Amino acid sequence: MSRMAITRAGDTRFNWGERTYVMGIINVTPDSFSGDGLHNVESAVQQARQMIEDGADILDIGGESTKPGFSPVSIDEEIKRVVPVIEKIAAAFKVPISIDSYKYEVVCQALASGASIINDQWGLKSEPHLAELAAQTSVPIILMSNQREKGSYDPSIKRDTAEFSDVVTEVIEYLQQGIETALKAGVNPNMIIIDPGLGFGKTWKHDLEIIRRLDELKVLGRPILLGPSRKSFIKMILNVPANERVEGTAAAAAIGIAKGADILRVHDVKAITRVCRVSDAIVRV
Repeated sequence: MSRMAITRAGDTRFNWGERTYVMGIINVTPDSFSGDGLHNVESAVQQARQMIEDGADILDIGGESTKPGFSPVSIDEEIKRVVPVIEKIAAAFKVPISIDSYKYEVVCQALASGASIINDQWGLKSEPHLAELAAQTSVPIILMSNQREKGSYDPSIKRDTAEFSDVVTEVIEYLQQGIETALKAGVNPNMIIIDPGLGFGKTWKHDLEIIRRLDELKVLGRPILLGPSRKSFIKMILNVPANERVEGTAAAAAIGIAKGADILRVHDVKAITRVCRVSDAIVRV
């Protein structure tokens, strides 16, 4: 991939390599690990407005918690949570919306309601037909590496971490399989984004190694999304609650940018947008 390749989401163009983009997290859930879950449409719209003012380039909307030991919700309940929020935000703002879901029916409804990016936390291993949907609708798809249960892609399984001979090598292999599935389904190569999946089946030390070696993912030739925001590796280092991890997130974000991250998925948009501007000024030509 040329570092100046372009991905389109609706009317928005992402010129990879030019700068780091910020994805703001909007959790329409009562049990978010970070304590930022929202319970109604209006509060989600207010959060979206604030994130956009703070510099968010993308809004990522999810209706099911993905914290370790999460309780899956039904398809109908997830649709009930995310669709009204997507409709309102899409009508009010021009920022692209990604739907954070692995469920085909939820993603279909989200795209019909105004979302323009698919964020698949199972990297097409749980629902490969999302690749066909991405191809048919010509939207970008984010493929995340998820090792919560090696050899099984049932999201209800509660096993939190896997064992690795080399975590980065296995993450690359996982993502390569997802890329191949997407390409076979007809997805435009320029519409595929990869995410190493910090915390998803990895220990906190695995997460640190992934960030340290993030540049190795460039071999896949796709834009890299990194999601360090308020993650447990920061807790293990600083021993602080989720809402006090902005400095740790900022440190991981800056190093991630230096190692090749193109998108940062975060809760604290204003702070991390500033981190991106300074980091970009240092590392990007």
